[in-house]
Amino acid sequence: MNLSCVTLAALIGAASAFAPASSNSRLSTQLFVETKDGDMSKALPFAARPKILDGALPGDVGFDPFGFAGVDRESLINMREAEIKHGRLAMLAVIGWPIAELFDSQLAAALGLPSALTNSGESPSLLNGGLDKIEPEYWLVVLGIAGIFEIDSSDTKEAKGKDYIPGDCGFDPVKLFPEDKEGKFDMQTKEIKHGRIAMMALLGFVVQEALYRIPVTAETPFFFNPAF
Repeated sequence: MNLSCVTLAALIGAASAFAPASSNSRLSTQLFVETKDGDMSKALPFAARPKILDGALPGDVGFDPFGFAGVDRESLINMREAEIKHGRLAMLAVIGWPIAELFDSQLAAALGLPSALTNSGESPSLLNGGLDKIEPEYWLVVLGIAGIFEIDSSDTKEAKGKDYIPGDCGFDPVKLFPEDKEGKFDMQTKEIKHGRIAMMALLGFVVQEALYRIPVTAETPFFFNPAF
């Protein structure tokens, strides 16, 4: 089955997680509050950084022009949790999307199954169509796996208390997460940056295929086909 359509659907279905938790009136008065030391945003050097973004979180460069982070620590952590989860889904999707377009037809033919791609060879999505080709049982499996990770994340958060790191679901089978504080911060920074790039890349896939109606692997083959 096609991994890309699943991750895209999950991204869209969870989009409500980005809605600001606090009222607009509070947000409008604290969106760009300059700190006492005159600290400016790293992302927008001409503007004071939002007060809530003090650089304590990995990947925090003071960029929040729409105030999604909220005005308190709790709302900020909730948004960071949502950002990490969306980023992880996007990192899976930007791999699954082109792989499906490159190999789905061949694998389906070898297994005697119908291809899950659209008639023009695109990955199934809300804009491309083709989601009706995916068996209902597959969605149930995906929802079950997602539920397991959510439960693990909730259990980890309860067990670690104040030591809980946003996005920690207790899953690190190959022990990539460092033990020291500096190493942990660096690894979290790498993950959030890769996740942000993946979300932008996935958006590019969606827009490009919606506009040109051909697979992204055919539109930009130099990214997806070997040079030799």
